[in-house]
Amino acid sequence: MRVTICAVGRLRSGPEKTLIDDYLTRFDRTGRALGLGPASVVEVEDRRGGGMAAEAALLRKALPRGALMCALDERGKVLSSPEFAGKLERWRDAGRSDLALVIGGADGIDPALRAEADFSVSLGRMVWPHMLVRVMLAEQLYRAATILTGAPYHRA
Repeated sequence: MRVTICAVGRLRSGPEKTLIDDYLTRFDRTGRALGLGPASVVEVEDRRGGGMAAEAALLRKALPRGALMCALDERGKVLSSPEFAGKLERWRDAGRSDLALVIGGADGIDPALRAEADFSVSLGRMVWPHMLVRVMLAEQLYRAATILTGAPYHRA
């Protein structure tokens, strides 16, 4: 199952990008034997200032055709790392070939796009900068792959 992180905003080089690249490389290596990956990031940017609706239109275009869409949203379901790993495993086992994880901009995801999501997940009740959400999501993807392989990375 290919994984695409569809995100609003451009991430410049720096510590966040370095961390994301590292975790996604680890995910690709670990997930390959599990039928997970590769992972990629598609960035969209509304240069005209059209707000959440314009961002939603760009995100829709970035989604791989037929992908299961999972929105990262503060109103989504809070999952433990093993529960998130289980979700990925079930989606893969159900024959889903593409998963799109959608991260909105500073104001979140447009309500209409959020309503189209197959699933919504929250990284907790706190609100996080969308650039850090990318890092945390990339780490959780890697963690999920290690959980599914039984590797000792996750100690809970």
